[in-house]
Amino acid sequence: MASISSLGIGSGLDLNGLLDQLNEAERGKLKPIERQIETQKVKISAYGELKGALSGFQAAADALNDASLFQSLSTSVAGTSLEAAAGRDAAIGQYAIEVERLATAGSLASGRLEVELDQALTDTDQTLTLHFGNATGESPQSIDIDIAAGSSLEDIRDAINGHDGSGVTASIVNDGEGYRLALMSSETGESASITDMTFSDGFFADGIGFSGAEGAGAITQVGQDAMLSVNGIPIVSASNQVEGAIQGVTLSLTEEGSSTLKVEQDTRAVREAVTGFVEAYNALKSTIGELTAFTGDTETAGDLLGDSAVRSIEGRLRSVLAGGIEAGEGGFSMLSDIGITLKLDGTLEIDEQRLDEVIVNDQDALSAFFAGDSSTGGLAGQLSETVTQLVGSNGALGGAISGAESRIENLNDRYLSMEQSIEATIARYRTQFGQLDGLIAQMNQTSDYLFQQFEMMNAQLGRN
Repeated sequence: MASISSLGIGSGLDLNGLLDQLNEAERGKLKPIERQIETQKVKISAYGELKGALSGFQAAADALNDASLFQSLSTSVAGTSLEAAAGRDAAIGQYAIEVERLATAGSLASGRLEVELDQALTDTDQTLTLHFGNATGESPQSIDIDIAAGSSLEDIRDAINGHDGSGVTASIVNDGEGYRLALMSSETGESASITDMTFSDGFFADGIGFSGAEGAGAITQVGQDAMLSVNGIPIVSASNQVEGAIQGVTLSLTEEGSSTLKVEQDTRAVREAVTGFVEAYNALKSTIGELTAFTGDTETAGDLLGDSAVRSIEGRLRSVLAGGIEAGEGGFSMLSDIGITLKLDGTLEIDEQRLDEVIVNDQDALSAFFAGDSSTGGLAGQLSETVTQLVGSNGALGGAISGAESRIENLNDRYLSMEQSIEATIARYRTQFGQLDGLIAQMNQTSDYLFQQFEMMNAQLGRN
């Protein structure tokens, strides 16, 4: 059978062009399926956009479905001597705080060593002992650090810094006449202050002079505890991060001076959460509006115009929002009770004055309204659960996405089956065209032969 590239050679007809036209006409049958597949893909993309907006709204609802939000406290400080943070155990109140002294870390610089930095200082393995704390009190704490034979001043510094729990940071200082081993306590306060360093016998190699520990050229600055008073009560702290002086409050001392601390309900966090909830719902409504819009002038339509899943989602959410919750005596049962109204266009609107009044004066009732006493006891929990159901495999949105995906799969199967049928039809045409081309070529050859014979007969009759 002749190939498609040789069609028409025998007959002189443009059979290749004719076969291409037939192929194009047959493949035109695939275009409706392609359009249907593209339509479903556009829908899935639109469903994904809607799902994202629902997730944003659910996150905003979940933020309100946390009772601890309505129990949180905030701090405000008048003055520059400290900063403060309140935890859940803090109590509302006002405190006058006087910072008399900040906590400092102790430091110790050894006597001067007139050596090179990389010069070996020890002949054998040695021990360096660091001493901490106020020597006039209980026995000072000490830490032993092993120093290898042949260690230089740099090696000693590195051994101290590499020792787990050494309690100090070591460095080398050049005072213009020689080097000093300088130690800074890792923590503030008297008890953590580095007070002395001693060396085991024969620590230094022969010929190396060292002016010794304290009293022989060493420079010591003892660390101090912070001193402050809260409402006139004196407090001593080893750290500038003071916990426990005021229950549930952490004080961060920054400088000496007076400050006034107020611990009060964190109305800002609650207001931001409620505002975020309203904004997230309105953003969801805006997304739905764009996906279902229709402009008569330009005859453009949203990708989900008339979609039943969208109508179901809107209806479910509106029902929960408008239905409210059962409230106890003095509680809130409807969004309108706290200053949030459902407008005719389906969006939410906040009465700022009413909402601020509720947040300032009745956070317990607000907590009961949004968070309730269980995961779905309040309005926020009910809305979050509704969204979970809607996007689930059996929900309106989850089912719509699954349905669109199934339709694409079926359409792909139809497309493949029809494409195979078209290929078989074109192959049949190609075979038939090849046979036609061969038949016409044979007829042309017979015609040429007969013509030659008639020409020969005419010539012979002419000679006779």
